[in-house]
Amino acid sequence: MNLDLKGKRAIVCGSTQGIGKAAAIEIAKLGASVTLIARSEDKLLKVLEELPGSADQTHQILSVDFQNPEMLKDKVNQHINDGNPATILVNNTGGPPGGPIIDATYEEFERAFRAHLHCSHLLVQALLPTMKSSSYGRIINVISTSVKIPIPGLGVSNTTRGAMASWSKTLSMELAPFGITVNNVLPGFTKTGRLDSLIQSRAQATGKGIEEIEKAMISTIPAGRLGETNEIAALIAFLASPSAGYISGTNIPVDGARTGAL
Repeated sequence: MNLDLKGKRAIVCGSTQGIGKAAAIEIAKLGASVTLIARSEDKLLKVLEELPGSADQTHQILSVDFQNPEMLKDKVNQHINDGNPATILVNNTGGPPGGPIIDATYEEFERAFRAHLHCSHLLVQALLPTMKSSSYGRIINVISTSVKIPIPGLGVSNTTRGAMASWSKTLSMELAPFGITVNNVLPGFTKTGRLDSLIQSRAQATGKGIEEIEKAMISTIPAGRLGETNEIAALIAFLASPSAGYISGTNIPVDGARTGAL
C-alpha cells in the first residue's frame, strides 16, 4: 500500500488542537510538509515544534481568523506564490454553539457558514491550479455524523454540516477527471475540547453532572468508549495518500458504530 507523501505539501486547518492537530502530525509522519492554519500564532508555533519531519520537510504556519475569509484568501495565495504549492487540503474548524434551531439567529448561521463553507471553498479555489497541474489532489473535510442523522440540540451545526456535505459531493464529481478526490470524515463522540464544551452545555441545561452526561453519551456507542483524535487522524492521513486515489465523494463515519444509518 502506497502511503508515501514525500515531496507533497498539506494545508491543515484548525490544527492547534484536537483532530486538526492529530491530522497534521499523522500527515507529517507520512513525509509531507505541512502548513498549519489557525487563529492563534502562539499555539501554532507550539504545534509546529511537535511536528515530526526530516531534512526534506519544511513545516510552516499561517495565522488567520476564519471569520475573515478575504484575509484567509490573501494569506493562502501569498503562501502559494512564495513557493509553497499544496495538493492536500484538510478543511477543519470548530463547530458553532449548540442550541435549538428555532432559536438560532441570522448572525449565528452567517458566522457558521462563513467559517465552514465559505472558507473551505476559498481554499479549494486557491489550491485547485496546483492540484490540476499535478494531477493529484486530496480534499478532506472534517464534518460530523450529523450529515447522516441530525444531532438534537445542534441546530446551526446540523444545517452547516449538511451544506458542507452537499458541497463536497458536488465538488467530487466536478474534480474527479483531474485526479482530485473529495471526501468527508465524520467523527463521532471524540475526546476534544469541542466535546468537553458540549458536555458542559448539556450539564448546565439539564442540571445533571458532567460524568452523568458523558456516561449517557458512551451508552449510545456500541464500541463502549469515546474516540481518540489519532483514530480520526489515521483515516484523514490515508485519504490523503496515493492509495486512496479511487475513493471520492464519500461520507465516512468514525464513531464506534454509533450512527444508525448506512
